[in-house]
Order: sequence, then C-alpha cells, then structure tokens
Amino acid sequence: MSGIALGLWSFVILLGMVFARVPIGLAMFLCGGVGYWIITGTPWPLLNQLKTVTFSTFSSYDFSVVPLFLLMGQFAAYGGISGKLFRNAENWLGHRKGGIAMATIGACAGFGAICGSSMATAATMSQVALPELRRNGYSGALATGTLAAGGTLGILIPPSIILVIYASLTEQNIAKLFVAAFVPGILAALGYILAIRVYVHFHPGEGTRLERKPYGQRFSDLAKIWDIVIVFVLVLGGIYGGFFTPTEAAAFGALGCGLIAWARGGMTREKLMEAIVYTAVASAMMFFIVLGAGLYNSFLALTQLPQQAAEIVVGFGLNPWTILSAILILYLILGGPMDSLSMILLTIPIFFPIIMSLDFGLTPEETAIWFGILVLISVEVGLISPPVGMNLFIIQSMAKDVPTGQVFRGVVPFIISDVIRTVILVAFPSITLWLLRTIY
Repeated sequence: MSGIALGLWSFVILLGMVFARVPIGLAMFLCGGVGYWIITGTPWPLLNQLKTVTFSTFSSYDFSVVPLFLLMGQFAAYGGISGKLFRNAENWLGHRKGGIAMATIGACAGFGAICGSSMATAATMSQVALPELRRNGYSGALATGTLAAGGTLGILIPPSIILVIYASLTEQNIAKLFVAAFVPGILAALGYILAIRVYVHFHPGEGTRLERKPYGQRFSDLAKIWDIVIVFVLVLGGIYGGFFTPTEAAAFGALGCGLIAWARGGMTREKLMEAIVYTAVASAMMFFIVLGAGLYNSFLALTQLPQQAAEIVVGFGLNPWTILSAILILYLILGGPMDSLSMILLTIPIFFPIIMSLDFGLTPEETAIWFGILVLISVEVGLISPPVGMNLFIIQSMAKDVPTGQVFRGVVPFIISDVIRTVILVAFPSITLWLLRTIY
C-alpha cells in the first residue's frame, strides 16, 4: 500500500474511531503511531519520533498561555464577573424589545473576552441569564438559542485558546491572530443582537422588555465593575498595544481575576484548589490531544498526503474562492459532531497547505491569518447547528424543560446571522485584516 493510500485510510479509520466515541487525542495517537510503524517497518523510528514530538511540542513557550487563560476563566466565574456583566448589559438594553436576550449576548461577549472558551462561556452565562430570561416570559426557544449562540463568542472574541493552537500549528503570531479576530468577534455580537431584534419582531410574544433604568443607576452600576474593566484593558490592551506577549497578558489576567474573586469573597481555599485542579485536568486533556495530533501529523508528513493533496487541488484549476468555500462548508458539517479543538488539529495539516498554495491577492501571512479566522467561525457555527451541534446539548442539559425541537428552532436566526457574516468576511478579507494592518 502506498503512503498516500495509507494516509487516506488512516483518516477514514480516525473518523470512525471518533464517531465511535473514542477520545480524539487517543484516536490520533493510535492512528499516527500505528501508521508511522507501518511506513518505517520497525518500532525504533516511532519511539524516537515520540521523544522528538513530545519535547518539541511541550517546550513551546506559546502553550503556556493555555492553562493561564483557563485559570483566568475559572477565577472570573468565582468572582461573579458573569453576573455583573449581565446586570450592566441589562441596564442598558433590557428596556428594548427582546432586551434581556440582547443583554445576554453583550454579557457573553464581555465574559468571552476574559474566558477564551466557548463551552465555558455558554455554561457560565446560562447559570446567570437563563433564570432571568424564563422569569420574564422569554420562550424556551429564544432563551436557549441566545445562550447557545452567545457561547460561541467565548472563542470568537480574543483571547481564544483555539487561536493559540492554530498559531502553533501554522507558525503564526498569536498576537496578530488575536488582533484579526477582534473585529469579526464584535460583528458576531452585533449580528446576534440584530437577529434577536428581527426574531421578536415576527414573534412579539416571545420576548418582553423591562422598565427603562435611569441613567444615574446605569452609570452607578457601571462604576462597580471598574476592576473588571482594568483586567480587560490589561489583557487586550496589553496584547494589542504590544506591551505584553499573550502569555504575559494571560498571567496578568489570571492574577487580576483571582484578586477580584478574593476581594468579593468568592475565592476560598476550597475554590482555589478547585480552580487549580480544573485547570490542570483541562490543560492535560488539551495537551494530550495536541500530542496525538503532533504524532498523527508526523505520520501524514511521511505519507506526503498534505503535499500531494495541495498539488492535486491546484492541478484541477478551480477558482481559489470555490476551493475555500468547499473547505468552509466541510468545516460547518464536521463541526457539529466534533469539538473545535479536535476539528482544527485534525484538518489544518491537510487544508492549510492547500490554502497557502492558492492566490487570494494577499500576502502569505495575511492569507494564513484570514483563513484561521474563517475556520474558527465555521467550526463554531457547526457547534450550534442542528441536529448534532454540541453547544445545543450543553444548553439543553441546563434547560431540561425545553424540548429539543424548540432549542433547534431558537438557534436558526443566529445561524442565518453567522452565514451572512461568514459570506461577508470571505468576500471582503479587508474587514478581517483592517485592524491588523492598522496596528502592524
């Protein structure tokens, strides 16, 4: 069997193992290890490669940002930051039709700028916003759809753990990826708010409004989150301004959120240990997936599959935009049953060489960054797409009284918003790259 055929079969077997619920890290590790052994014909090169891949992967300074962002998200949850963000957003938007749902999106965007995780944002904000939405008469469809879509902002608005992994895989600058993701992330939040406004226009009974809060109360409550604003400015302002590396900014953010949680009485010794243990377990899980992907990618490099695939696709003479669209649609389909980290680790080694061999009128660095943002958006849309979107089931597990059909119906307006935004960002790369070009 040729190397290319072996690489193709490994991909089929890998997907079969994933759908059989074998952990993705273990599946990639086994496929990569067995494939490497078959190609080399002896176990000794495999053992040597294991040593090399493990050291080269985990000696990378960039990966130290992952546990720091996870720890920062845990401290933020203990400090009640999610609740304060929601209440402030509700003060400014709650008096509008569908305003509590809009406030939920605003709070998700703010929490996502601290958390960096889609599922953590969805789960944390559900605890705060879901009771308020249901208490004020919002339908199960609109409430769950808002929270599922709002959760994706945790990964779209920097800092984003997935972008750190993408940067490592493609050898791109993490800070530049964060800068490029900022405008698409804000557009996502505004698009979701617009989707809510359109939804309640056609379903006026599903979203109520609160009394308009006086400006004095609005600014008074806003002044109470000065510490959160400082952390936000330190993390994002430090990265965008070039004062901190992403790792240094994450360290400042974790320290700041920890102090906020301690000052507000949410950081006990038990909570601190819980946060450390959660961070250690989640980081170990992510790093094992990265290790499995590293071994599998080494095996694919031996098969020459990525290089051959790029040559074949270019040889077809298809329009670059057609190829890009096909890849993004595939991400949309596969993003449902697979989490975003696994999807990116599995596919980027194959698709990235193809994209970099095409001409979009951009520099190689701009192409790599633009493609990374598009991939991130497409994968996250898959996570809220019925029938297997993972975010939908996370939200439904927290709103057990809402039927599955209502959850699916409620997320449709947000998917439409996502598709429109993706088409715009594909057609006009300068929107994604504008802030990057301005700063750098």
